[in-house]
This record gives sequence, C-alpha cells and structure tokens, in this order.
Amino acid sequence: MRCISALSTARTMNAAFHQILEKFDEQSGEEPADLCLIFSSMHHVDEVGRMASLLIEQGRALHVLGCTAESVAGEAREVEGSPALAVLAVFAPGMTIEPIRLDAPDSSPASFAARVGEDRSGRALIFLADPFSFRTDEFLRQVNADLRGLRVVGGMASGSQVPRGNQLILDDQAYLDGAVAMLLGGPVGVRMLVSQGCRPVGHTMIVTSAENNVIRELGRRPALEVLRTVFQDLSQEDRRRIQDGLHIGRVINEYQGEFGRGDFLVRNVMGADTTGAIQINDIVRVGQTVQFHVRDADTADDDLRLGLLKVRDDPARTSKPAGALLFSCNGRGTRLFKAPDHDIRTIRDVFPDLPVAGFFAMGEVGPIGGQNFVHGYAASILLLEDRA
Repeated sequence: MRCISALSTARTMNAAFHQILEKFDEQSGEEPADLCLIFSSMHHVDEVGRMASLLIEQGRALHVLGCTAESVAGEAREVEGSPALAVLAVFAPGMTIEPIRLDAPDSSPASFAARVGEDRSGRALIFLADPFSFRTDEFLRQVNADLRGLRVVGGMASGSQVPRGNQLILDDQAYLDGAVAMLLGGPVGVRMLVSQGCRPVGHTMIVTSAENNVIRELGRRPALEVLRTVFQDLSQEDRRRIQDGLHIGRVINEYQGEFGRGDFLVRNVMGADTTGAIQINDIVRVGQTVQFHVRDADTADDDLRLGLLKVRDDPARTSKPAGALLFSCNGRGTRLFKAPDHDIRTIRDVFPDLPVAGFFAMGEVGPIGGQNFVHGYAASILLLEDRA
C-alpha cells in the first residue's frame, strides 16, 4: 500500500485540479488510485462534484469520497477560511471498497447491515454526513448495537451553516443531504485514534442519581458539592482550566480494573441548578463511572501527541502507516492553538513525511472503547497500513 497527499490553495477549481494532478503524476504515473478522498473549501462548492467525476472519467481513481468544509488539511498545512483543496490518493491492491449512500431509498438499517455482513474483523467505514439532515448519533447507536466490531471514522461536513448548503461526494455523484461512506476491507490495516483533547482530574465517581442528561448525585452527594471538593484540591492551573470550560467523561468499558486517559467519552458540562445537580450534553444512567476533565491547548497537544506515540510504539504493529486521514474539530486549529497547522504537524512529527489529508468538521466520528461516537473538540485520525 502507498498513499499520496496533495494540497492546492489555488482560487479556481480548474487551477486546483491541475495542481493536484501534477502532484499525482510525479508520484504515480498512469496508475489509478483505488480510492481518492477529497476535501474542499466552500470556494469550490459548485465544482467539487465535477472534479470527482473527472477523476473517475479520466481513470485517475476507481472510487471517490469527499465533502465541503470550513477549512481543510493536506500535506503539512491546515488552511483555515481560504480557498483550498486537499486530496489523499490510496493505492492498495486487493483492498475491497464498497461505496454506500445513506438516507437513500435502499439505505434502511437492515439493508446496511446486510451489506456489511457477518465478518466485520478488520473492516472499517469512512463516513461523511450532512449535519442538518442526517442523525449521526442515532446511526452510530444502531451500528454499536447491531454491527459490533465495525469501526467508523469521519466527520460532519462543515462548509455551510444552512441546510442543503454542503456537498457530499460519492464516486461520480454529489449530494446535498444524508451521508456517504466507503466500507473498507481486505488486506489493509486500519488503526483509529480519537484525541478528545482532555485529561481527567480528581478521581472517578459513581453516578447514584440521574435523569436524562442531569446528574443529581455522585457517590450519594449532590453533584455540585462533589465538584466544589474536586476544585479545591486542584492546582491553580487546573482551576483556571475548569473556569474556562468544564467537561465530564463517562467510562465506556466498566469492566476495566483501572481507568485513564482514553477510557472516557468526554462531554461538556452545560450548567448547574439550585438543587446541586449538573447538566451535561449526554444521557446518564445510575451506576455509571464518571470523572471530571479539563481541556486547553497544552492538554490537547499532550493528548494528541501521546496517543500517536502509543500507536507508533505499539509492539504489535508490524508495518508503518502509508497514509492518514485527519478529521479535526472546527474549534481546534488557530481557535485553540497559538500556532497554525497544529494537528497535521503533530501527526507528521510522530510519523515523518506521512501523506495526510482531512478537514475541520462540525462533529468528529471515531471509536472509543470499542464503540463509535460523535465527538466535539476532538481530532479523529485514521491510519492506513499494510496488514501482516
């Protein structure tokens, strides 16, 4: 397997398209890519579908998947708010690729499950959705319940803030709603990493009273009282982080003996009331294990870097990544970090010269603890490599 990433900041689609093809010609010659992932700023919204069609018509790609975005990433840059087109071309002989359109007449839950099949080991779904018309949370709950073992990675198109403003690309077709995906299988190694940009503070607690998204008691004490106790024991730096934004993580796998970074699904704490309860943007059940979390630029940098190093240094890994897809929250980039290009440069610091492409999403999709979720403020990464 090998991959090529290309980025163009040309202002017109014609110029951008030709710059992308020149990069491909330098490294691949006449060989068509098995899969091209394309991510376009809204400056090219009216023509990105035509570009996808041309890639297939000219024999440059067998399959194409992509969407429009607020900002895109490619090579070693993150281009925020300016014209940009990023492409990752994947050359993987033997890899099975199945295009899937969701929210079409034939995309019922039963139909989708039938297409995935019983053997889901090693299979992965690259998933892109319109945030206004597709219920991604509901879809992922169904996948987690009915298709255990299928890993889903991707993001919500972020180019437009109004319904039917985004473009979703599937092969030679462009759609204004729903979702599109590519189901991968065969001799390809797929590793996924979700960096939620947080770390736990205090200690784990058991939810002893809750209703929907409201936590009333933690360890049989009012949740707000527990939070005050945690706050008093923190350093000045962590107190400042909590004041800037408080988060809470719930453990995904309760059967583990210990819980650390990466074992929690992190959600926002939205507020508190006079009864001492706190509200979060998730459904909570009595008996769940939770822990408060903090996030800032330094924490997010550490979390991403440590996650990548863990993948790189995994003794079970038998081959180097050939390419990567990056789905980063549109609240990251220079909105969070002092320097530009943070996430893509961090990937390439750990994996030098790795071909990378992606975009800033309105919600990032990736697995935590063996289940698939939509995240916020996260970086969800797909690493492609040869399977031993």
